[in-house]
Amino acid sequence: MPAPINTFKQALANGKTVMGCWLSLGTVNTAELMGAMGFDWLLIDGEHTPYDISTIRDQLMALAASPSHAAVRVPVGETWMIKQVLDCGAQTVLVPMVESADQARQLVRTMKYPPFGIRGVGYSSTRAAGFGTIPDYGQTADDQTCLLVQVENRAGLAALDDILEIDGIDGVFIGPADLSADLGHMGNLSHPDVMDAILDATRRIAAAGKAPGILSSDESVLIAAMEAGARFVAVGVDASLLANAARAAANRWVK
Repeated sequence: MPAPINTFKQALANGKTVMGCWLSLGTVNTAELMGAMGFDWLLIDGEHTPYDISTIRDQLMALAASPSHAAVRVPVGETWMIKQVLDCGAQTVLVPMVESADQARQLVRTMKYPPFGIRGVGYSSTRAAGFGTIPDYGQTADDQTCLLVQVENRAGLAALDDILEIDGIDGVFIGPADLSADLGHMGNLSHPDVMDAILDATRRIAAAGKAPGILSSDESVLIAAMEAGARFVAVGVDASLLANAARAAANRWVK
């Protein structure tokens, strides 16, 4: 029995655009609820929110029966972090702050088993391999792992063309918040300089045959990015969606 098919990776390889949302609240109930809402994919954000490896595992378990594919963003591209996330059952990993081809190349090796990479071979007792019930996991897992790297500052943009030449990178996510700050426009994601950088990078990623990604709650930004070629698109963050709905209810009823 081989590793499960990564439907997210398969969709990107087939040229489809998939719509998703960020998970940042850190609760199993929230993850399960979001998994029933109809998104193509959901991103468990381990960079800026209260997740550790146990809560990431719990989120993956909560989404296991969901039609939404569960991706995980690690806090930083450390080999040991990615190893744990993969062994917990994640197949798609997003790595923030990638700034060089050498860094991206090492991340590809981290995602793969020897002889092509350095992922530790201890899968027989892991959730990823069904605790031993997927006997061919080790021979087939590499084909189903999906590596997404984030380019979100001027250093990353300068290295983008070199990063795009590396085999094993499935997609490149343009981080608009950090990019806006690095360009001197903190919080102003729709500033012309920021948008020009986002759209130029998106076009370059698409032209190189990789899948470009973006996160925004601004519909005009999303539409412009998709027209430029963005194909894994996050339309919001669970915490913001809850806050906006709660604020609207309070403004309507609290006098």
